Amino acid sequence: MRAYERLLRYAVVRTPSDADRDTTPTTACQFDLAKLLVEELGELGVRDVTLSDECFVYAKIPATPGLEDSPKLGLIAHMDTVSQFCDHDIVPVLHEGYDGGDLVLGASGRTLTVKDFPHLPTLAGRTLITTDGTTILGADDKAGIAEIMTVLETLRDEGVTHGPLRVAFTPDEETGTGASHFDLAAFDADVAYTLDGDVEGQIQYQNFNACRAEFVVTGVSVHPGAAKDVMVNAAILACHINASLPAFETPRHTSGYEGFYHLLSIEGDEATAKVEYIVRDHDAASFAARKATLRHVADVMNERWGEGTVRLDIDDEYQNMESVIAERMYMIDVAKEAAERAGVRPDVSPIRGGTDGSQLSFRGLPCPNLGTGGHGFHGPYEHITVEGMDLAAKMALELVKLYGTRGSRP
Repeated sequence: MRAYERLLRYAVVRTPSDADRDTTPTTACQFDLAKLLVEELGELGVRDVTLSDECFVYAKIPATPGLEDSPKLGLIAHMDTVSQFCDHDIVPVLHEGYDGGDLVLGASGRTLTVKDFPHLPTLAGRTLITTDGTTILGADDKAGIAEIMTVLETLRDEGVTHGPLRVAFTPDEETGTGASHFDLAAFDADVAYTLDGDVEGQIQYQNFNACRAEFVVTGVSVHPGAAKDVMVNAAILACHINASLPAFETPRHTSGYEGFYHLLSIEGDEATAKVEYIVRDHDAASFAARKATLRHVADVMNERWGEGTVRLDIDDEYQNMESVIAERMYMIDVAKEAAERAGVRPDVSPIRGGTDGSQLSFRGLPCPNLGTGGHGFHGPYEHITVEGMDLAAKMALELVKLYGTRGSRP
């Protein structure tokens, strides 16, 4: 079975996570996909498979005889999808012989355009997979799951020699909470890679430093007719908070290694209001400066409107794993060689986001990220190609082969 065929199966299983819940998993529906994957792993002949109470799927594939001392390599992908856009009744659509131009997405009124996605012409001639424009596709990260399963199928069917292999499928990556519950001892890997990136051939080990920030504004509510010099409108102050931040340091205006402030929500009324952000930056000093800017905004508002008018809460989420991987750059070199063997140009680029691998790296399991062949994640324009998935799966297979030849464990 090709990787895309597995994606089509997994995409229709609804698995959104929920950032407002503190359970693990945050949604019970993630077990639906987990149980399906456990069943499929069994069908592939994987005997050592565990589904934890927290919805982690762990699998161990023993080494080919003679390669038991090779590094224990882990491959990881996450089962949950975002919930910010429609995540149910997903209908994947295949466009064979895609011409590389603008593409109308069903009757949704939306069009996948070259203007918004300049890489589209490079996909000409491939089979493009989208939705009908009313939902996400869920290739983030069900494409990664599909590609890992395809690797396991190839190992079984073609008798590929390999070292000890570990596989994990995780919940709640999109909320940033899943990896903290990852059982490293049960996984038992020396090194690992997440398959949770974009274009095939992508190799990433520099991710954002990340935090979530929330301003809570308490106003003074009185009758508008008697409000002069008394009313403090919390909703207006919430707008002032957002206006106080750099207008061109948002996701729309940044790329590469540039950081940003991203307004997630602003809500409230004259009495109370809440403004919520995520803040991202690759550079630790710049990240600290961004958090200092938020505190300065809160201080200025309190000086103007009275102490206690604005409360700021900042919660750190994850760190840039570059410092961990920098001590193990052979992992990047091996990934580059795997890409070349698969016929893909290696693309070492920063992650404009985070992965489970970031937290795992700081917990002792170095874990760069690899591309899956997808684009436009987290919205109705999400798309991926059949051929891109084939190449991503082949690159992962070559990675497995290479680690089987590395000899003793690191």
